[in-house]
Amino acid sequence: MATVLSINISEKKGTPKTTIEAGTLVEDFGFAGDAHAGKWHRQVSLLAKESIEKAQGMRTDGLCHGMFAENITTEGIVLHTLPVGTRLQIGDTAVIEISQIGKECHDGCAIRQLVGQCIMPKEGVFARVITGGTVRQGDPIIVCGSEEK
Repeated sequence: MATVLSINISEKKGTPKTTIEAGTLVEDFGFAGDAHAGKWHRQVSLLAKESIEKAQGMRTDGLCHGMFAENITTEGIVLHTLPVGTRLQIGDTAVIEISQIGKECHDGCAIRQLVGQCIMPKEGVFARVITGGTVRQGDPIIVCGSEEK
């Protein structure tokens, strides 16, 4: 079963994210209080624990949740293999829709400097918030398919 391992937000862009026990997803915005939230296609970022473990094998064992600037760290789901348009229900009410797989890593990427490469360009997943709600550590993640166009 897929679950939420951690929820991570930051008040300013370019700073490490802080892990919180629960966060509020706001429809068509992202996490309340997160600097990366807004009316765009990358409102929420997700990264699987399994992807983080690949990075830990590179050069450091000191990586932790939120260090890749992901909002939600997951376990038990291979996120980057899901197609764009896939909807995920998180917890009781929140629904997000995958809008992008991977992103270009910027030159000053702290992770790339630390471990030699960043996994976000290939395995980071971005989503829009379809239905808001509270998301907590330990919440189940259910793949709902994709919205018919």
